[in-house]
Amino acid sequence: MIKKLAKVAAAAIVGALVATAVTPASAAVPGIKTGLKIAIMPKAVNIGYFTAWDKGAQKACKEIGAKCTYLGPTEATGPAQVQFINKVIQQKYDVLVISAADQNAIVPSLKKAKAAGITVVTSDADVAAASASSRVVSVLPAASDRIGTAEVDWIAEAVGKKGSIAVLSASATAANQNAWIAAMGPYLTKKYPNMSWVGGTVEKSTFYGDDDATKSTAQFAAILSQYPDVAGIISPTTVGVLAAAIEKKAKNAKVKVTGLGLPSQMAPYIEDGTVEKVGLWNPIDLGYVAVYAAARAESGTFKGTVGSSFLAGKKTYKVTKGGVVFLGDPFTFTKSNIATFKAIY
Repeated sequence: MIKKLAKVAAAAIVGALVATAVTPASAAVPGIKTGLKIAIMPKAVNIGYFTAWDKGAQKACKEIGAKCTYLGPTEATGPAQVQFINKVIQQKYDVLVISAADQNAIVPSLKKAKAAGITVVTSDADVAAASASSRVVSVLPAASDRIGTAEVDWIAEAVGKKGSIAVLSASATAANQNAWIAAMGPYLTKKYPNMSWVGGTVEKSTFYGDDDATKSTAQFAAILSQYPDVAGIISPTTVGVLAAAIEKKAKNAKVKVTGLGLPSQMAPYIEDGTVEKVGLWNPIDLGYVAVYAAARAESGTFKGTVGSSFLAGKKTYKVTKGGVVFLGDPFTFTKSNIATFKAIY
């Protein structure tokens, strides 16, 4: 993954726009129709993680000669996304690539999009398993249990394998984070006998910041107030882990913090020792692969059935159970490598 990331442009990724478009390139990719009209929809456009996600999507769009527009709400909620999904239907897009802010609330709208002939692929966050038929396939970072257990290992290392742990998540309706958290619970209990969840179970130890910096800061403070002896906090959201790092430094709090963070955002706090380690996959790759999956599906050269595969760039991706494609394990960022990656994404 390091070699792959090193090839990405070294410019830091800055704020997202509500709508940006890329003009189709003249080059075509075998098996993909040229001139496709593709909507790229994040949970919210004002989150740096999704700016990186869109960067990969737009790169794929240029390669396949598609016209792609980045659009979506400024708050990461299902109802907010629904309004934009309706716009995608009204404006007769061919394809919708979307990160589900709510695993259930957006499903009726996705079904309407599908009925209107729009090819739907989820990326980063999927709909509920029972609603998998509302999309062709889902492109996700890694198996949910691996993301969750990796974060437990990171916090265990930070706290010396002892003490109580809390979780600062995004939303109670975020399917991807809920799956990661579900995997954390039994893993910590089984592997680290001298560690525990502050509320007795991981579910009762989880606080929600709704992927909002102000709310996440308040929830971090709530954890410290309610559990003053908490040893560590896991935040499986880029917004939450950044808010936790900022507040930890401001309060000079002893609690250890880790989670999923953008290296460009977390670099100051890793470099000064506020946070020892965070991890993430490459969101640029995530957006890139999702566009290829969607474009091939719209072109009729990829069905999304379990066991089928498709080519994105030079790599082949295979569909696993539930109609899901995984990129790979999360990568960790520490003082030893953060200088390299903060310039990439």
